[in-house]
Amino acid sequence: MQSDGERVLGGLLESMHLAAMEDLPALVSAHVRLIGCSDTVIYVTDLQQQVLVPLPGQREESGEPLEPIRIDTTMPGRAFRAVEIVQAKPLAAEEGQRVWVPLLDGTERVGVLGTTVAAYDELAEWRLKQLASLVSVLVVSKRPHSDSYARLVRVRPMALSAEVMWNLLPPGTYANEDVVVSAALEPAYEMGGDAYDYAVDGSVLHLALFDAMGHDTSAGLTATVAMGSCRHNRRQGMELPAISEAVDAAIKEQFTGRFATGILACLDLRTGLLSWVNRGHHPPLVIRGGQCVATLESVPIPDPPMGFGLGFSTGLLRYQLQRGDRLLFYTDGIIEAQSPDGETFGLERFVDFIIRQEADGVSAPETLRRLIQAILRHQSGSLQDDATVMTVEWRTERRHQLIL
Repeated sequence: MQSDGERVLGGLLESMHLAAMEDLPALVSAHVRLIGCSDTVIYVTDLQQQVLVPLPGQREESGEPLEPIRIDTTMPGRAFRAVEIVQAKPLAAEEGQRVWVPLLDGTERVGVLGTTVAAYDELAEWRLKQLASLVSVLVVSKRPHSDSYARLVRVRPMALSAEVMWNLLPPGTYANEDVVVSAALEPAYEMGGDAYDYAVDGSVLHLALFDAMGHDTSAGLTATVAMGSCRHNRRQGMELPAISEAVDAAIKEQFTGRFATGILACLDLRTGLLSWVNRGHHPPLVIRGGQCVATLESVPIPDPPMGFGLGFSTGLLRYQLQRGDRLLFYTDGIIEAQSPDGETFGLERFVDFIIRQEADGVSAPETLRRLIQAILRHQSGSLQDDATVMTVEWRTERRHQLIL
């Protein structure tokens, strides 16, 4: 005989096969009443992870639509930032306990779920975690073909180049027992030539970062060709130097005078051996024990950017990581961001920011969210160039649960 929890989760999963994104809040609310949850609401994060926005159709008791919630200054935002269940100030005994539960798909922070339970105990906590996991999967499964969701998570109109690129990028966070990958990109609505990519193939993590010339639709198309060529040839089994040459040829074939700098890399998750090719890009950095211990320079110089057909000479480079090392890949928009009085954000400030957040125990995704906001503040909210950063941590130990 099924328990109430099993009926809720199983019934909700079955009902969602033919449901649209807009149906999700009502279906969840109806099912969770069976386990004593009331006033259940679902919020998802906007593109820039500054606010939590309610899924369509949800209303206050007064009948007014729910309003967005700031991530940095609220209890729901704390649940999102810290990836932990947050209990609101206790209500009257007869009204129950209000809680906010983070919504995670793997390690991607999707949003939060708010609900009121009669009593918050171990059973209630377990049920809420299971419910949140299922709701996250349902949201993620519905969003690729939901225009209402795409509009919902945008706070302003999006440029064509950004529209194209967002549909190509992998999620901003990925983790397994060996590695944590996090990435962030701004400006979210007007990005042009920056792009990042990663993929796992057995015990190998593939990585790529591109910075195409310009800040317009053509720059976005250049980055699109670069990323598409990289993926295509990687999946054909090409080695990194040959992939970079294929990207070089693809850009040159499609465009005149266009180019992209980039890093193409792979990390052996068993041994920690990093291999990479640098095509005219800023060198990756290695953070270890609260210090920047290595700048992975190309010797004698980086190979030329891709798109000129100039070939390369340095070729494949290698570096041995230690468990717990964190790699930093970035584009020039991170360190060259200028304040109104001309002060650049700078490499030293960038590295120091990452190290301080790590020392405070802040997760990699939250660190990058805070970094991007710090850079936006430095430039008074307006970036002159695309700013992209990707971190890769080779984890200190194998674990049997996903931890950000």
